[in-house]
Amino acid sequence: MNIKDINAVYFVGAGGIGMSAIARYFIKKGLVVGGYDKTPSTLTRQLEKEGMLIHYEENVDEIPVACRKPETCLVIYTPAIPADHKELQFFRENGFEIQKRAQVLGTLTREHRGLCVAGTHGKTTTSTMCAHIMHQSHLDCNAFLGGISKNYGTNYILSDSDYVVIEADEFDRSFHWLSPYMTVITSTDPDHLDIYGTKEAYLESFRHYTELIQPEGALIIHRGLEMKESLPEGVRRYDYALTEGDFHAENIRIDNGEITFDFVSPIESVKNIELGQPVPINIENGVAAMAMAQLAGCTAEELRIGMMTYGGVDRRFDFKIKTDHLVLLSDYAHHPKEILQSARSIRQLYSNRHITAIFQPHLYTRTRDFYQDFADALSLLDEVILTEIYPAREKPIEGVTSQLIYDRLRPGIEKQLINKDDVMSLIKSRDFDVLVVLGAGDLDNMVPQMANELKNRIKA
Repeated sequence: MNIKDINAVYFVGAGGIGMSAIARYFIKKGLVVGGYDKTPSTLTRQLEKEGMLIHYEENVDEIPVACRKPETCLVIYTPAIPADHKELQFFRENGFEIQKRAQVLGTLTREHRGLCVAGTHGKTTTSTMCAHIMHQSHLDCNAFLGGISKNYGTNYILSDSDYVVIEADEFDRSFHWLSPYMTVITSTDPDHLDIYGTKEAYLESFRHYTELIQPEGALIIHRGLEMKESLPEGVRRYDYALTEGDFHAENIRIDNGEITFDFVSPIESVKNIELGQPVPINIENGVAAMAMAQLAGCTAEELRIGMMTYGGVDRRFDFKIKTDHLVLLSDYAHHPKEILQSARSIRQLYSNRHITAIFQPHLYTRTRDFYQDFADALSLLDEVILTEIYPAREKPIEGVTSQLIYDRLRPGIEKQLINKDDVMSLIKSRDFDVLVVLGAGDLDNMVPQMANELKNRIKA
């Protein structure tokens, strides 16, 4: 089915951050957009305000009339939806064109020049940085992102540009549907082993992804990754890292909450890049984002302005309170390497302060596979408060609980194991210096309440 031939789109699993970006694309195009999600959320309520017809009961009768015609309605589903979902079965039995979100993004990378960012971690921040640089440049771009950009208050950008920035998700091998014009690969630390089974299969998936780059395109890969790329003839290859590689940073200055560095590039180096979101890990993310934007044609001044005005992403090192006496931030980090980077950045920024993390592990399989790595990363902090595991799409696994991480935290660290429902009582009962809420589950829904409680205490 050609996207140009449809007048309605239906989403089975509408409330995910990635699915909602596609939904907004079609809403902006003037199509009828409907969908199902399991529970209401801030995101689904916003989509409803924007014109999406969403319901929260698995019920075929709730599907809008315009979405019941297989000739003119495209159905998009997320792999997290079970195969026996009643609405998905209805669409299959009645001859609808059914695509994964990644297939739709793949079509867009063939209709536009796709600037894609893949990797176990760092891809949301890097893709959002690149999108902001491109959008404010003379090139402009479309973008489909895995997080809410603070610059735009949304996870998509729609324009008449020939470029589209896409976060390339390796879950369920979704990124194999893409045909990137250029791509960054930030990291390949094994994840999603419930899907891949082995580290070798995970790395092979990234190798195959590099085969999909368009022949006139480019690969920008983090130096030192285990994976071996397999590039089509004509694809240019560059590497990057913090202080080495074809693209890297020099003369890094971190002072009084500000970060400035020089961007070193084989095309044109740019001095005095100022980070609009001054977090140490964003130096390396910024190098990758600027590399791809520069290869696409952005000027030195556009890179400088784009980085200086970049506002960050919701739940990515997201400061809610930042004073001399109290810091509260939320971070989506849910893989051990992400938590390690987050912990290092926090420690670098607040070397002499007491840092407390509240961590909600995400998925039983990830906890089973990496509990020692989680404990090692969290042990860089002063205090760790663990809640129960957020299951997402999974059923419990016998013997796999947050206790596995708790028992392996370094000796001497302050630690607690509590129920998520008791978190607010804990917040109300004690003082904090630097508090970070970590994880990709639903604990972040409490962060506004935490912020209000702590702000009121400051005023008092």
